[in-house]
This record gives sequence, C-alpha cells and structure tokens, in this order.
Amino acid sequence: MNTSAQGLRVLVTAGAAGIGRAIARTFAVHGARVHICDVDQAALETSGLERPDISRSLADVSRVDQVDQLFADVKRELGGLDVLINNAGIAGPTAKVEDIQPADWERCIAVDLNGMFYCTRLAMPLLKANGHERGGSIVNLSSVAGRLGFGMRTPYAAAKWGVVGFTKSLAIEAGPDGIRVNCIQPGDVDGERISRVIESKAAAFGVSFEQQKQTLLDTISLRTFVSAQDIANMALFLATDAGKHISGQALSVCGDKQRAI
Repeated sequence: MNTSAQGLRVLVTAGAAGIGRAIARTFAVHGARVHICDVDQAALETSGLERPDISRSLADVSRVDQVDQLFADVKRELGGLDVLINNAGIAGPTAKVEDIQPADWERCIAVDLNGMFYCTRLAMPLLKANGHERGGSIVNLSSVAGRLGFGMRTPYAAAKWGVVGFTKSLAIEAGPDGIRVNCIQPGDVDGERISRVIESKAAAFGVSFEQQKQTLLDTISLRTFVSAQDIANMALFLATDAGKHISGQALSVCGDKQRAI
C-alpha cells in the first residue's frame, strides 16, 4: 500500500495543535511539504521550533481577509497545492437551543463551516492547475456529530452535518478535474478538547467528570477514545495513492460510536 506523500504540497488548517498537528507532522514525515495555519500564535511558535520544515501562518479561517492572506502565503511557500486538509473547528456552546446566544451559534458555524468554504474556494484553482492526471485531494474534518444527533450541541452538529453535504456535493463537482473530496468523522478524540466537553456536560447534568466520562465511553463499542494519530493516518490514506479511487465519502474513525449523549 502506497501512502507516500513525497512531493505533495499540503495545507492543514488549525495545524499547530491537536488533530491538525498530528496530520501536519504525519504528512511531513511521509515526504510532503506542509504549510499550516492557526489562530494560536504561541502554538505556531512552538510548532516552528519543533518542526522548522513546516511553514506557517497566523490565520482565523472564519475571516475572509485572513484566508486571502493565508493563500498568498501558501503560494509563496509551496508554489501550489496538492492537498487541502480543512481541519479548523471549534466545539461551540453546550446548552439547550433556547439558551444558546445567537453570537455563539454564529461563531460555531463561521469557523466550522464557513471557514471550510473560504479555504476551499481558494484551493480549487490551485488544485485544478495540477491537471486531471495529477489532480488533488481535499479532506474535510466532520465528526460523528455529522451522523448522529447531539443534544445540547446543536450548533456543532448542524455544522458537521453541513460538512458532509458540502463534501459529497463538492466531490461531484470536482471529480471531472481529478480532485477527490472526502471527509473524516472522528469520534471522541482523547485530549484536552474532549475533556472540556466532558466537563461542560458533567456540569449540565450535575454529575462528576468521571461519571460523565464513563457514560461517554459506554456509547462506544470498543470502549475507548481514538487518538489524533488515528485521524492523521486516515487523512494520509485518503490523500495519497492508497486512496486514489475514494471520493465523496464520509468515513468514521470512532471505535464504532453508537449514540450521542
């Protein structure tokens, strides 16, 4: 199985920490030239110290002007693009729909869905410039919230269902140009982010952190969280020759999560 990324030019949004960091490093290790963006200046600086071979930009993908500058940086640093990893996203509020403030709803949609569009619209001309034979790949990060209902997480779930529709529609549109478009639906990924979600839900339900964590694990057939590296491995598979005939798919990496809580 050929998962070599040798020579690929890759942009990973929100690539300085968490899943994005794992994806960026995995592509770099497999031979790609990688550029990342992030809103966290400190995380970007740390990334630069640890992996000076990965170029970087400070950018909020929900801001059109900052995405414009990001792609100017990509053209300068990479000279083109073969792979776009739309990873940027936020968890959004945890509350009943009537208690969610419009600004919190709008911010979640802006980062998780609008930002994906802003990046993709500028990536498409670069990917098309490669010609049909070389083509390109777009990997969008959705979530199991994009196939399950997530009570008290309506902004996040709405955005992640939107990612699936965006992915499947774009795959039809981009296929004739040799561009593959897929999305990954991570389950509960071990780390700080899921801890924050557990804390929020534990507070909302009036239970302890450990009780809420066990309740969450009980919704997963394998009774385990997945890792950021699991998601990175899937992204590499989809963007390289190993996945060259896969497009328009929403692929779950979740340990078989059965339901949301």
